[in-house]
Amino acid sequence: MERVQDWRKKNELLETGAFFFVGFVYDVLTLSRIDDTFTLVQQFLYLGVLASLLVLEQRYPEGAEPPKALAKVWKWREDAIHFFYGSLLSSYTLFFFKSASGLTAFLFLVAMFGLMVANELPNFRQIGPVVRVALFSTCTGMYFAYLLPILIGRANFWVFLLAQVLAGGCVFGVMKLLRRWNILDQLQVLRQIALPGFSMLAALLFLYLVRVLPPVPLAVQFSGIYHAVEKQGSAYALSYQPKWWKFWHKGDQDFSARPGDKAYYFFSIFAPKGFATYKVNVRYYYDHPQKGWTNVSTVPLTINNKGIERGYRTFAYTSNPKPGDWRAVVETEDGHEISRLSFSVEEDTSTEARQFEVFMHDPDKKPEVVAEKK
Repeated sequence: MERVQDWRKKNELLETGAFFFVGFVYDVLTLSRIDDTFTLVQQFLYLGVLASLLVLEQRYPEGAEPPKALAKVWKWREDAIHFFYGSLLSSYTLFFFKSASGLTAFLFLVAMFGLMVANELPNFRQIGPVVRVALFSTCTGMYFAYLLPILIGRANFWVFLLAQVLAGGCVFGVMKLLRRWNILDQLQVLRQIALPGFSMLAALLFLYLVRVLPPVPLAVQFSGIYHAVEKQGSAYALSYQPKWWKFWHKGDQDFSARPGDKAYYFFSIFAPKGFATYKVNVRYYYDHPQKGWTNVSTVPLTINNKGIERGYRTFAYTSNPKPGDWRAVVETEDGHEISRLSFSVEEDTSTEARQFEVFMHDPDKKPEVVAEKK
């Protein structure tokens, strides 16, 4: 144990990263649906433990005798904090990947990990629990941001605002405890707790208003561009022209267009069971040579959600697409982007019969290519 403790002192940053990574991997392997009751309760308990450790660390600073009930495990509190933060942040990152582009989620994770590393640097340690409060505030704000839509059955600005108000109440509770126990004076509470805590919540609200944060818990799970979409029983037959050099594509992201063709955007969208009915818009954008990206058409769709694991399946289309670069974007009614798919259109001047593969998408079976047709 002495060797272990000596190694920990010499490799604090490495240990921080290791426990953060272990928490991340643990959550990747065990995380279920976003509306899973066990997952929501588990994350609530994690936040409760982190809030308790945040207060206890201020009441029993470095060098002070720890509480008797925690004496044997008190030396592992740092590792516990890093593990719980790693687990929570991995959940938020994975949910972000599902509800937005991977880059947004990756940058979010990098920013949070940067805060955790900064928390270990001496210059930040000297100013108190500022970084940890910022992390706790962010995690709490994100948790309520998807808990409330699950409970209420809708996702909009007012629900997100209420989520941040509740998160602010948690930060305020930490402030009251620290003042009640005379751990920090009024100025320290404002500078070390209120400022970083409420600033992070205000930043989350700003990012939502400028539509950087995605509308969690909505998520597009599958999407593709096709020449034709036909419903056959519980399955959809999706026709496309495969390109041999892009064998991983199961769609017409390289769309060969003839006069009269329609570019179908087929997708499955997941929402928790509480979302009985909601609306989305599918917008087609064309990269015009002179005007740049231009909204060519908007298709409103009503989703009758049934809480299906693989999502509710629907589609939209645009007729006679021009050659060039295109995007199909799924948005909420208030303009928050859920998913986008880029594709290109090239003119097909041949008159020969075209060969299509048919991709069967069935919620009860594994999607597969089953046939070819002309």
